[in-house]
Amino acid sequence: MPFKTMSNREKVAILTAGGLAPCLSSAVGGLIERYTDIAPEVEIVCYRGGYKGLLLGDSFVVTPEMRAKATLLHRYGGSPIGNSRTKLTNVADCLKRGFIREGQDPQTVATEQLKKDGITILHTVGGDDTNTAAADLAQFLKKSGYDLTVVGLPKTVDNDVFPIQQTLGAWTAAEQGARFFENVVSESSANPRMLIVHEVMGRNCGWLTFATTLEYRQKIDQKTFFPSIGLRKDRYDVHAVYIPEAKIDLETESLRLKTLMDAIGCVNIFVSEGAGADNIVKELESEGKEIPRDAFGHVKLDKVDTGKWFGEKLSKRIGAEKVLVQKSGYFARSAPANNRDLRLIQSSVDFAVQCALNGQSGVIGHDIDHNNQLRCIEFTRIRGGKPFDATRQDFRNLLKAIGQE
Repeated sequence: MPFKTMSNREKVAILTAGGLAPCLSSAVGGLIERYTDIAPEVEIVCYRGGYKGLLLGDSFVVTPEMRAKATLLHRYGGSPIGNSRTKLTNVADCLKRGFIREGQDPQTVATEQLKKDGITILHTVGGDDTNTAAADLAQFLKKSGYDLTVVGLPKTVDNDVFPIQQTLGAWTAAEQGARFFENVVSESSANPRMLIVHEVMGRNCGWLTFATTLEYRQKIDQKTFFPSIGLRKDRYDVHAVYIPEAKIDLETESLRLKTLMDAIGCVNIFVSEGAGADNIVKELESEGKEIPRDAFGHVKLDKVDTGKWFGEKLSKRIGAEKVLVQKSGYFARSAPANNRDLRLIQSSVDFAVQCALNGQSGVIGHDIDHNNQLRCIEFTRIRGGKPFDATRQDFRNLLKAIGQE
């Protein structure tokens, strides 16, 4: 695909938004490097704190020194330019947080800022909310006669964006979640009849819990155990995996897990933070408790505390003397990208810049509806909530291996 002829007014902006994932820093560094390599004359600015920075006009120009050292960003987690959860169509939230003044419309404020800054290409690195917000903004600008090319990169540890096969950072999050539990599992030796609940991120999708379990079990397959002295593989293994897409029969599970507890003295469970969330929310609301939500209307799952709920429901049933709930989410999502993700980020970034310089808007990803081809996917087809296929054979094989099926 040849590049279009660039005008002297071509100007690129980058912002990262939503929750963290192990790809943001690398994606920002990769975009800066790629533009510097093939279009060094293009000015690049970064908005601090995602859409918050855009609304407040808080940005900085990427200097020659920053360009020269952009490769350092591949070694870090988090986002060097900052994130926020800001919805441009949620006027009340933007007003409450001081991003706009009374009577202002966030989309109008963002539009005027982009015009003022002379931005012609906007790169958004985020999940479905971030990228669909960018698409809405581009349409809003177009109606006002301003042509903006918007090219998004899909970030989410849940790997739950339609129709994208693999979102940036998800592989790393699974690897880091497994690494986290490698240490936590040793707590089973701290108390007799210990129930350890490992809560993994995943609002509507169980992919990360599944992938984290696979990564962890591969790690223990590589270890040398010594049963006669107490180092038994079955005490280090995962004994149950609960995800939003699979029905959970607590009564049946309690009987199975109690048998395990009686036999080996501990039980280890991996659970998605969204597993059974609807039922938990209903239960809490029936008790008169108010469940806080974010700017997008999503239930704040850290307030729901899925792991604690499962721990409480199972502990008495299986005769646990102590329950330990550990959440790997912040540990996993804040890591720098691993080599597998770095390769995906690099190819996605290169294609994103190519599309941007040709005036093609969309979200970069391997399109499951087009034979997993790397494409600039139309914004109208981007949405969240892509479920994990709980019928796939490798998941069924996992459940059989741990005795859950």
